[in-house]
Amino acid sequence: MADRITAATDGRITVKLFAAGELVPPFESFDAVSTGTADLLHAASYYWQGKSKGFNFFCAVPMGLLQPEMDAWMQFGGGQELWDELAAEFNLKGLPCGNTGVQMGGWFRKEINSVEDFNGLKFRMPGAGGEVLRQLGAAVVNLPGGEIFPALQSGAIDGTEWVGPWNDLAFGFYRVAKYYYWPGFHEPGPMLECTFNKGVWDSFSDSDKALVTACCLAENNATMAEFNARNGDALEQLITQHGVELREFSDEIFTAFHEATETVLADMATESELVDRIYNSFIDARTKAMDWTALADMGYALKRRAAFG
Repeated sequence: MADRITAATDGRITVKLFAAGELVPPFESFDAVSTGTADLLHAASYYWQGKSKGFNFFCAVPMGLLQPEMDAWMQFGGGQELWDELAAEFNLKGLPCGNTGVQMGGWFRKEINSVEDFNGLKFRMPGAGGEVLRQLGAAVVNLPGGEIFPALQSGAIDGTEWVGPWNDLAFGFYRVAKYYYWPGFHEPGPMLECTFNKGVWDSFSDSDKALVTACCLAENNATMAEFNARNGDALEQLITQHGVELREFSDEIFTAFHEATETVLADMATESELVDRIYNSFIDARTKAMDWTALADMGYALKRRAAFG
């Protein structure tokens, strides 16, 4: 994304990267950009639910939108306009900039056979998904990526979600947890953000705003394409080379996820009139998308798999 913006603007806008902790600690980038200490950030907006629960909807919420559905809502369903309204309250302007697709359900040290197995489980999961697990009795913690493996290795946590096979293989979670559950309920289409200080954004010419927006949307597509290209091989390696046991969440457990999710999301909507509008727009987009996605995307994928045996 940084390279795209720098190249597309012929260097008029040069993006210099700082990793988490180099300029500010991982979870302080929001305040740094809001106050102008930094010009922009790249992150997942559910990390900012302490500022407003509405930010969850512009990354991922449990039982939410798949990546194509998320793009549809953001670009043609009013999502971007609602995000602009919320972000402006914090002197920010956000743009979609990446998506990792449906995430795995996570890594567990022990089998999860019933809803009761979540009771007391120490689990890393951010955003509204974490709130759902709390409803089921889990002790949920939020850790930045670099702190997850040591916590899992030491036993400070009993399990974690991260992204999917490609990233999870790189992080080495298979060394300390062998049960890998699917499907994830918590992040079906997690959109990443490129979010600017609003004053910086407003200082750009209309031409540069258009170029930056195009660069972020290109990165949104490229990130999803790369994950789709890498995840299959990584999953095979986890199973065949590292002895990972792939497990499916039972229908009972997934129903519990759904029931708790509806309570959590409805509660989020009570924060403010704006968050209520965001919630209702999102739920409307989900309702409209579900039947078509099941008929078209899922219908074809299942028939294709069956045809090949």
